[in-house]
Amino acid sequence: MDKGHDLTAFSRTISASSLRGRLTKLTGAPLRPVAALHASIDFVPTKIPRKRRLQMMVVAVWSMLLVMSCFVFLMLCSIPALWPFLVVYLIWIFCIDKSPAYGNRLAPWFRSLKVWQYFAEYYPASYGSDLSYFVAGISLMCSMQECDLPADRPYVFGYHPHGTTGFSKAFPGIKPHLLTLTNNFHVPLYREVIMSLGISSVSRESCSNILASGPGQAITIVVGGAAESLSARPGTADLTLKRRLGFIKVAIQHGADLVPVFSFGENDIYNQMPNEKGTTVYVLQKKFQSMFGFTLPLFHGRGLLNYNLGLMPYRRRIVSVIGRPIHVQRCEKPSLEEVERVQRMYIEELTRIWNTYKDEFAKTRLRELSIVD
Repeated sequence: MDKGHDLTAFSRTISASSLRGRLTKLTGAPLRPVAALHASIDFVPTKIPRKRRLQMMVVAVWSMLLVMSCFVFLMLCSIPALWPFLVVYLIWIFCIDKSPAYGNRLAPWFRSLKVWQYFAEYYPASYGSDLSYFVAGISLMCSMQECDLPADRPYVFGYHPHGTTGFSKAFPGIKPHLLTLTNNFHVPLYREVIMSLGISSVSRESCSNILASGPGQAITIVVGGAAESLSARPGTADLTLKRRLGFIKVAIQHGADLVPVFSFGENDIYNQMPNEKGTTVYVLQKKFQSMFGFTLPLFHGRGLLNYNLGLMPYRRRIVSVIGRPIHVQRCEKPSLEEVERVQRMYIEELTRIWNTYKDEFAKTRLRELSIVD
């Protein structure tokens, strides 16, 4: 009995001493999760020029504009007195207004506001004076034109890899129309903003209406679209183009010259979570795309108060090179062979742009240009 009692007392002493030691280490050590988080995040300095803060604020608002528009509309729906007006507005959107298919709601005063200059100047090497239009938080920062484009014919600009650019000052007399998903024009309030910037629907009807409205009309199509955004990563240039024949057919039907545009640095303004083909994330994204017509890349960038964690784009240079036009003969019913022949010429010009400027504007590339499905 005495031996058992001594053993129990000894165990209690060991337990008490070990517990005391652990508590001493815990109180003497820093809070590791907080310290690790602070060490991994690159916070913004307290002293930043006012102009840079304004640039960041404009980009942040634009990045959240679609969500903010939905939120404001839902708040308006909570006011019964506004219901009759909101019903009329929705009827106007879905049944009456055909402006997205004609591109006739451009408001020059709105597009020339000072805020858009702040948006362009957010990125390094920005000229800031040639912001014709933009969408989805990406704009033309610096453009290079290799030849003049006469305003006596229509044009189809194919933009790669994804995003948008501007041409109104680079090519006087040409009226550009950026095209985006038709679903964007079903979002109340948000649609009014993008239409005021001169953005139109990417439907076949819209393309035909704009190109048929006279010489000097130009449409800009982000050829890769949602599928290409899934493979967009810094240092890469994987273009979804092989099966994209619709924009070439439209150009031939209207006798519009095809102009390839390659934007160096476009894929560098965001990082994307791993979603290689065959993974669950990739399958879910493709399923979402088949159901809704667009997809949601799991991207991340910087934040309002830090440089490496958030949903805002990084401040990195974007240089858009506007290539040489490919002249096509007008034909209302072009054959598949003719469309594929023009596509080969288009890809050759796009490849030439890459090979000419990659060592200047894509020095940190991880691999060469790749044309995928």
